[in-house]
Amino acid sequence: MSKSTNWLDGAAVGLSALCLIHCLALPLVVAGLPFLAQFAEGHLHAQMLVVVLPLSFIALGLGYRHHRNPKIVAAGAVGMLILTIGATVAHDKLGLASDRLFTIVGALVLATAHFYNSVHARR
Repeated sequence: MSKSTNWLDGAAVGLSALCLIHCLALPLVVAGLPFLAQFAEGHLHAQMLVVVLPLSFIALGLGYRHHRNPKIVAAGAVGMLILTIGATVAHDKLGLASDRLFTIVGALVLATAHFYNSVHARR
């Protein structure tokens, strides 16, 4: 099998998966709109921290038990700290652009830490 066929198969599988996720998620999102409306008055980034921080803390802690790499946990902690600063201090004192910048950088750092946490925990 050629590389172009592998790439095309991979792309087709990826697009099919996106279609499936879209088809399954759309009804759930529409059904959840009344629940999500309660967040319209507040600041969603700060409210999301209530979910993100405990889940990240638990996932990184469980991963550390397997891989024992403190750098991964430290990177996750930095990502969580940046997210927290963005959702609190930056949002309240520095404005929307700073809030978004902190959120994007924090989310990327945290996602990278979770990726390495997962990879190294499986070894």
